[in-house]
Amino acid sequence: MATLKEVKSKIVSVKKTRQITSAMKMVATSRLRGSQL
Repeated sequence: MATLKEVKSKIVSVKKTRQITSAMKMVATSRLRGSQL
């Protein structure tokens, strides 16, 4: 069994990676739109 601290840190790291991926998606879409114009 994982401790509460381990579970919480895992949740935080997952949230951070989600933020990074969403930011990368936004950058990719803005770049695509810029190249289309």
